[in-house]
Amino acid sequence: MKRFYKKGISLFLILLMSFPLCACKSDDSKALTTVKLNEVAHSIFYAPMYVAIEKGYFEDEGIELSLTTGFGADKTMAAVVSGDADVGFMGTEASIYAYTEGAKDHVINFAQLTQRAGNFLVAREEMPDFDFSMLKGKTVLGGRAGGMPEMVFEYILKKNGLDPKADLTIDQSIDFGSTAAAFSGSDTADFTVEFEPHATALETKGDGYVVASLGEASGYVPYTAFSARKSYIEENPDVIQAFTNALQMGMDYVNSHTPEE
Repeated sequence: MKRFYKKGISLFLILLMSFPLCACKSDDSKALTTVKLNEVAHSIFYAPMYVAIEKGYFEDEGIELSLTTGFGADKTMAAVVSGDADVGFMGTEASIYAYTEGAKDHVINFAQLTQRAGNFLVAREEMPDFDFSMLKGKTVLGGRAGGMPEMVFEYILKKNGLDPKADLTIDQSIDFGSTAAAFSGSDTADFTVEFEPHATALETKGDGYVVASLGEASGYVPYTAFSARKSYIEENPDVIQAFTNALQMGMDYVNSHTPEE
């Protein structure tokens, strides 16, 4: 009987000691909601989002973020519409196209990240006195027809009195992300429109020189935004708010720290 009593006490003590450990583990490991994010491209232009990821702001808001790159707004939108992604990050025009095409569960933009174009016009030679009128009669490697980068570029041309179809040639045959390599590999184009790090890479190799910032030339535009299907937003309002909170913290960090930091 004593032996059984001692065993019982020992078992009770073990259970008693393990109980608070289990309870603490349960409290500390709060279940995170997985959100699948598909970004249109991977660029330093989107630094606030990456800061939010690296600083753990999404986790702080209860989100486990799964990030993939679509390499084009059309591909990112397809991922959102199909349900392969919960949230898409791309130009605002993509959601308008999906809506006008009659999508039943259409995609809605719920948060904006950039409000200027983040790309640059790169020339073969240094042009310290560049003016957009100098593009007349030239060939430029541009972006996908109907995409935000291309539309903003054409908007700038029109602001400067140029007809995008009549006054110059815009080559739209090269896939997004491959224009810098094409510019370096041939001399068929006089200029190319590039995001970072490709613009700097061209300068580093001596194959091109940045002559204009399209962000400065265009002014404020709703350039890139986060969007999700209408049904997802309605079913997950707290997740959408938490996602936006994390992004805001990333923006605040970038605004209050140096580029080096």
